[in-house]
Order: sequence, then C-alpha cells, then structure tokens
Amino acid sequence: MSQWKQIQQLEFKYLEQVDYLYDDSFPMGIRQVLSDWIESQDWDMAANHESMATVLLSNLLSQLDRQYSQEQNFLQRHNLKNINKQLQIKYKVYPLLMARVISTSLREERRIIASANIQEQGPLEKSLQNSVAFERQKNMDNRVAVIRSNVQMLDQAVKCLEDMQDDFDCRFKTIQSRDPADRNTEGMKQEVTRLQEILNNLDFKRKENLSKMSDVIKEIDALIASQLNPELMEWKRRQQINCIGGPLLTGLDQLQNWFTLTAQSLFQTKRQLDKLGDLILKVTYASDPISLQRPQLEEQVKYLIDHLIKSSFVVEKQPWMPTHPQKPLIIKTGVQFTTKVRLLVKLPEVDYQLKVKTIFDKDLPPGRVHRQFFILTSTTKVMDVEESSNGCLSVEFRHLQLKEKKYVNGTKVNEGPLSVTEELHSLSFEAQFNIQGINIDLETCSFPLVIISNVSQLPGGWASIMWYNMLTDEPRNLDFFASPPRASWGQLSEVLSWQFSTFTGRGLNREQLCMLGEKLMGQQASHNECQVSWSKFCKENIPGKPFSFWMWLDFILELIKKHLLPIWNDNCIMGFVSKETERACLKDKEPGTFLLRFSESHLGGITFTWVKQSDSGEAKLISVEPYTKSRLSALPFANIIRDYKVIADGEVPENPLKFLYPDIPKDESFRRHYNSQQSKVFPYISSTWIPISTLQ
Repeated sequence: MSQWKQIQQLEFKYLEQVDYLYDDSFPMGIRQVLSDWIESQDWDMAANHESMATVLLSNLLSQLDRQYSQEQNFLQRHNLKNINKQLQIKYKVYPLLMARVISTSLREERRIIASANIQEQGPLEKSLQNSVAFERQKNMDNRVAVIRSNVQMLDQAVKCLEDMQDDFDCRFKTIQSRDPADRNTEGMKQEVTRLQEILNNLDFKRKENLSKMSDVIKEIDALIASQLNPELMEWKRRQQINCIGGPLLTGLDQLQNWFTLTAQSLFQTKRQLDKLGDLILKVTYASDPISLQRPQLEEQVKYLIDHLIKSSFVVEKQPWMPTHPQKPLIIKTGVQFTTKVRLLVKLPEVDYQLKVKTIFDKDLPPGRVHRQFFILTSTTKVMDVEESSNGCLSVEFRHLQLKEKKYVNGTKVNEGPLSVTEELHSLSFEAQFNIQGINIDLETCSFPLVIISNVSQLPGGWASIMWYNMLTDEPRNLDFFASPPRASWGQLSEVLSWQFSTFTGRGLNREQLCMLGEKLMGQQASHNECQVSWSKFCKENIPGKPFSFWMWLDFILELIKKHLLPIWNDNCIMGFVSKETERACLKDKEPGTFLLRFSESHLGGITFTWVKQSDSGEAKLISVEPYTKSRLSALPFANIIRDYKVIADGEVPENPLKFLYPDIPKDESFRRHYNSQQSKVFPYISSTWIPISTLQ
C-alpha cells in the first residue's frame, strides 16, 4: 500500500498532524494528484545534490503540466495552473530547497504512520500530550475571549463618559457666559445644582471606569503569568523534543492567536487611558480619580505590553544545516546553516523597519576556556510580514556561516576542558523598535549548539544534542556537560526509537528496545527507571569491543538508511536480537528458517542465521559473516538473500534460506525488493553476482 493511502486511513488526530505539514511551500494538492510519482523519487538524495534536485523540479513541473492537460474539472485546472506558477517562482533559483521540503514532508509522514501503529507511548511523549490537553486550550480560548469582550465594553463606557463630560462642559460654559447679575436668581441656582449633580455623576463614572480598567489589567496580568507564559514554555519544550525526533511540532499558530488577542486588548486599554488623559485637560477637580489613578495604570499597561512582546519573540526554526536537515543544532564550520525567528504578536504599524541582528556566543559562562567563532556572512536582516503566510513578522537567515578563530590577539586559542562535541554554544537574536511611545528591546536565543569542524564529529555531536534536549528544558545551560545528569532508560529508549522512526520511517518495538537495554546495562534494563550515565551511553567502549554503545547504534542507523531501508520498513529485519533470544526463536523451527539481525561485533553490520538439521536430527544454527556497507554497496541485500548459496562437503551449492522467521516463505517477503537487471546488449545474456559461503 502506498504511503499516501496509509495516511488517508489514519485517525483524525493523526490527519491533523499531516495537515500541518503542507502549506504554500508544498501544497497538499500536489501530494494528492502526484502521490505515486512523488513516492517513487529519491528526494533524500536530491536534497543533497543540486543537479538531481534541478532534474526532479523539471520533472515535477512536467508531471503537473500533464495532470493539467488531463484534468476536466475547471476549478482543479485553475488550482494546478497556479501551483505550477508558484513552484517555478519559489524554487527555480533554489531547487535544493524544494527537494528538502518534500523529503522532510515524506519523512514526517512516515513518522506519523509509525506513531499511529505504536500503541504504547514513552514518558516524554505522554508528558507532552498532558501539557496540551484540549480542555486547557479551551479554557484559554474562553479566557482570552472574555477579556476581549470586557475591553470592548470599556470602549463604550469611555465613549459614554466623553458624552457626559461634553454635556457638563457645555452647561458649565453656558453658566459662565451668563450675566453676573443673574447668578442669584432661582433659575440660576437650579442650574448650578444640576451642574453639581452631573459633576458628581461624572466623578462616579470616572471611578467606575478606572476600577473596571484596573480589573481588566489585573486579569490580563494573571492570564499572561498563569497560562500564556506556561503555554509558551510548553511549546518550547515540545520544540526541543521535536528537534531530537519527537512528535510533530504544532501549536505555534494557536499561541500567536492568543498573544495577538492579548496584545490587542492591552493596546486598546492603553488607548482608553490616553482618552481619559485627554478628558482631564478639559475638566478636572480636586481628588480627580483620573489624575490619581491613571499614571499607575498606564505604567502597568506599558510593562505588560513590553513583557508580552518580548516573550513573543521566538526562534521558530532552530539552526540547522540543509546538508543534515534531520540533525538540527549541529553546525559545521564553513557550511551554511539556516534559522528563523518570529514575533507572535501581530503588531500595528511600527515606526520603522524591524531589524534583527544575530550574535554568536553572547552569553558564554564566565571563565570558561572555549573555542571562539565568528559569523562570516551578513548578520542583520529586516523582519517582514510577507515572509509568512499567517501575517506575522518573521525573518529567515538562510546563509549564515561560521568560522573558527584560531588566534586571538596573536595567541593560539586552545580547546576547552570538554570535547568538541560536548562544548555548547549559543546563537542570539536582537532587535529594537518603538510602538505607541514604548521602546522595546527584543532578545531571544537558539537552543544550545554543537559546533564541529569535521563530519566525523557528527555522531558525537548528535549524541550531545539528544542528551541535552532530552533531560533539560533550560534554554541556554551552556555548562550542561560539565556535570551531565543521568537519563532513565524509559526516557532514553523512547528517544532511541525516535531516531529510527525519524531516519528510517519505522521505530523500535518493545523487544528490540529490551535487547538494546540489556546490551547497554545488563539484565537490569527491564526497568524503565534504571539510570544510564552519559559516559556509559557514548564515551565508554562496550566491554570487549573497541567502540561505544552510541557509535555501534549510529552505524546501524546509517546502514539502514543507505542500504536496508525498504526491507527494514517492511518489517523483515528483527534487528536487535541477542544470541540467546535468537537461539530461543529458531531452535524449534524447521530447517531453512532464518532471521536477520544486526551484528554485535562489527560496526554497521547485518547477518542472517538459519536453522540446519544435523546428521543426528538436532537443529543447528549457522550465521554468516556480517555484511557491511562496503559489501552492500556492491550488491543489494535482498538479492543476497535470494541468491545466497552454501557449499558443503562438495555438494551442489544450495540456498539454505527458505522461510523468514517465524514461517513466511522467503520470496513472499522479499520478492518486491529483488533487483533484476537484464542485459540490454545483444547477444549477451545477463550475469548475476552470487554470494557463496563454504561450510566445513
């Protein structure tokens, strides 16, 4: 079944996640009409090769033209024509971006499908789901709506106050214009009495309005402190988890809606206070409540506006290299990287362009010896509404690049006490502007970064990024690895499963994770609360092996991505199986039954073990020497399984692999993955590489 058909069969909650993937960058209409063609292309490879991306863009546009010519529905023809134009405008100069957008969308689809198929969720994902409960969002919507309604009612109250004051002012001026000789008349006394009643009523209404404004301001303050700020912190935590492969990141548009509505209420309240200030220029008196209370209320409103807008300045997309889109927060010197910041408050017109400046390593811990870097490219850009489809101010830095300072003041810079991949850095963003007379300084920062100078440091850097974002929600704890905390196996196993679902499309099941836990910690790993140290995870070698646990696992991930992806996603590989479990699975199976597992002794190796009946009638298990990337680059693994032969005691070579565990006929599992290439040169016949083992 195609991936798109699997998506359409998901529950509504998963379809909502899919909907979030598609926007003007890659409309869902394309995904629908060209689903089979899109899934048949290698977008992951195109995302890293511009020539291939250019060809695929041209082919995509041709496919759309063909679909347009065949389409009978007028509206659909119109949509396809517009989509074609948009794609040409957006990606003609930068086809790599299109390939990366589509590659990411397809990968996220696979992750959503995998999530839907896994019943049990880990502690990290459960905590995230609890934090965004529907009732909590509903309560927030209602509370924001009530505040907006109260503020709008105050508009009417202020307008009534203006009318009442105009009436008082008119009567007062009329009395003043009368002849002094008439002031002692009975009619004049009645008018003065009436004027005093109006003034008393005016004073009462002023106090009443100011009291209501004070209540609204307190309600907004409480909303920001008790709900809006926590929701923002929860979103940032979800962003951290998403960076290391966790659930799809959603909710920013909802946050923007809350921030914007709250800001609009504050701006409207400030305008109401300004109007009250204008009123006392016409009429004031001793103990005037406006003169006494307005300055304090105005300061509170200005403070809340300043705080709200500062809080709304966020990093929408954490720094990432287009060459490694699945591993954000790792930056290689000399390689361009991208990041995006966004203001969640939709502002009225600002006084001037809002310029954002990037600053590297602004807040390093004092006294720390560290490597130093500077940004080679332009560090300042202007925020623009047009860069976002939802009307917010945002700016994307697409071509940032770092260079290391080898010498400072003529002295060679030494590395710090931590390894390169444990040394954390930060990227900050600053802006200044004035709105409605309020000067606001904006600042936000990325999550901690790992800076590498060689691709060989990438696995270690990614281990650091995973460990940090798994265990802390601190935005810039750059001293984290001076004393890294331990992780529970429940947390770590969940993140490891995310790596497989993110990079390969299929996560790990309970049995596979159990084997990994036992390999890392021994039999005690059956408990989710069992603690794992940072050193045990990626610094210490596995007993008896020249490599660490994480290095072993990372090599397997690379092997799957490059050589085993189709059969891995078809669930043909058991993968993580201890030798004891392997024996228990196969000992009672009929001869020719085999399973595929990853080698525990070779980095990035896969082997198969099959059942052979000995002369005595007992089941004997035989394993082939592990296949690594060098051998799999020459011959597809499915073909190896199809053509594998064993020579024993001079007998005719035969394929010992008959049934994939538990009892599935081999060809039934692997036929669609066989790679058959017939010779096209007459009169030659095709030839085949045959993998052979000699069994003594």
